[in-house]
Amino acid sequence: MTASLSLSFATGLYGISFGALALAAGLNTWQAMVLSLLMFTGGSQFAFIGVLATGGTGAAATGSAVLLFTRNAIYGAQMNLRVRPSARSTLLAAHVTIDESAGLATLQDSPDQQRTAFWWTGIGVFVCWNAFTFVGTQLGERVDPQAWGLDGAAVAAFVALLWPRIKNRDHAAVAVLGAFVTLMLIPAVPAGVPIILAAAVSAAAGWALASKHESRNAGNAS
Repeated sequence: MTASLSLSFATGLYGISFGALALAAGLNTWQAMVLSLLMFTGGSQFAFIGVLATGGTGAAATGSAVLLFTRNAIYGAQMNLRVRPSARSTLLAAHVTIDESAGLATLQDSPDQQRTAFWWTGIGVFVCWNAFTFVGTQLGERVDPQAWGLDGAAVAAFVALLWPRIKNRDHAAVAVLGAFVTLMLIPAVPAGVPIILAAAVSAAAGWALASKHESRNAGNAS
């Protein structure tokens, strides 16, 4: 519980950045709060307002947000087996299935500890994130996000999510490829589109590398 609450507070602090940046992107306080209450997945929220802030369309913003949200579906399948939510709590469990709740639950040994970590972290982050989003919207009216470095918070958060997952050369190669494609496309296509196309290229590259290793392993076995 202590780890869950500590993680909830630390993660919730990112909500200040989101609230301030949402106002800078042209949203009002209530629109920012609705995004945090209903979308409630930080990466997707930052992607959404990031596209809007750079002049992207609503469709491009939504596409970027949905693309990043797909990882939560994978978490959901894993947490459904570990947490075993009741019929009444299934929708709530789905809503609070995020990086932090899934990650901390996975680290636990016993089923009881997994359920405790999942629920305390998921609900804790939800409460803290929304509270700090409101704080951010109030500060956003008085603080320049660029002067405070808040415009870099989303990038830092994405790097923090990605870095632990780069465990070998193949992972690093795919990450570099995705970054390269994104940088090359930024001047050429509308805002929000580069990340979608880069993700498609990265997925194809990852699939090709995985297939290559499987073929090599099959050849060695034969």
